[in-house]
Amino acid sequence: MDIYSLILISIALAMDAFAVSLCKGFSVKKITLKNYILVGIYFGGFQAFMPLIGFFIGKTFVDFISFIDHYIIFALLVYLGYKMIKESFNNEEDNKNLNKFDFKSMIILAFATSIDALGVGISFAFLKINLILAISMIGLITFILCILALKLGNKFGSKYKNKAELAGGIILILLGFKILFEHLFF
Repeated sequence: MDIYSLILISIALAMDAFAVSLCKGFSVKKITLKNYILVGIYFGGFQAFMPLIGFFIGKTFVDFISFIDHYIIFALLVYLGYKMIKESFNNEEDNKNLNKFDFKSMIILAFATSIDALGVGISFAFLKINLILAISMIGLITFILCILALKLGNKFGSKYKNKAELAGGIILILLGFKILFEHLFF
C-alpha cells in the first residue's frame, strides 16, 4: 500500500474521533493543555492500537482466505464507509459524557470511535504493508486531528461533525474500490 493511501486511511479512520472531539470542544467552556493532550492520546492511541489487534486477527486467517482477500478488504472498507456515511446523516447527538475528560468517559469514547480501525487492521493482514508505519501514521494523524477538532469545536461548535463523518465514509469506500480494482486488473 502506498503512502498516500495510508494517509487517506488515517484521515478517514480519524473522522469519528475528530467528530467526537469537535463535540467535546463545543460542550466545554474552557479547555486546558491537559485536555488537549488527553484527547489526542486517548483517541490517537486507540486508533493506532485497534488496527494492530485487527492485523493479528487477520494474520491468523490469511492462509485460509488469501485467494479472496481483496473481496474481504473491499467488503470491510465499503461496509465501514457506509456505516460512517449513515451516521453522518444521524442528527441525534449523544452528548452523554462529551463534556467529561475523566478516564472512564475517555476510554468509552476512544474505544467506540476506534472499532472501525479494527476492521481496517484485519484488511492490513492481506496487504503488503509496513505495519509500524501504518499504525504510527493512524495514531499521529488522529492525535493531531483530534487536538485540532477540540480547538475548532470550542471555537465554532459542532456544525462540522456530520461533514467530517461523511468525508471519512466516502474515503473508506473509495479506498475499498481502489484496492479491489488493483487486485482484479493490475
